[in-house]
Amino acid sequence: SKFRFSKMADDLPAGWEKRQSQSTGKPYYFNTYTQSTQWEKPAAPGPGEVQASHLLVKHRESRRPSSWKQDKITRSKDDALEIIKEFRANLESGEAKFAELASKESDCGSAKRGGDLGPFGRGQMQKPFEEATYSLKVGELSQPVSTDSGIHIILRTA
Repeated sequence: SKFRFSKMADDLPAGWEKRQSQSTGKPYYFNTYTQSTQWEKPAAPGPGEVQASHLLVKHRESRRPSSWKQDKITRSKDDALEIIKEFRANLESGEAKFAELASKESDCGSAKRGGDLGPFGRGQMQKPFEEATYSLKVGELSQPVSTDSGIHIILRTA
């Protein structure tokens, strides 16, 4: 099976590897889907839960049209969609890495974690976001998803 090589000894969620820091010698964790790293051992989603990272582009019709990047977001919904499509193309081509792009470009506070939202279950996210995430395979990138928050690209990570 394709899961034969997963690192079961460390009991890590799919897509995570334990690595050794060259500078400190301390172990750290690397997410092969998002290319993000962290010192804390990642938590695995519980039964029925998924885990995803996202990149959010807000627009003036967003529920809260401001973000850590911009006090007042004035772009149109169409402009937000064009931006998202461009980001998605850059991710698809391999020109951009998800965590790096999300940390620079996402209008969500999760940007500081490379877009990682952590594990969540049904009923915790807005319906279109939840449905899109649950329909993705692990490691798969969504088409643009519109919610009350804005327009998202979702990467399912577990």
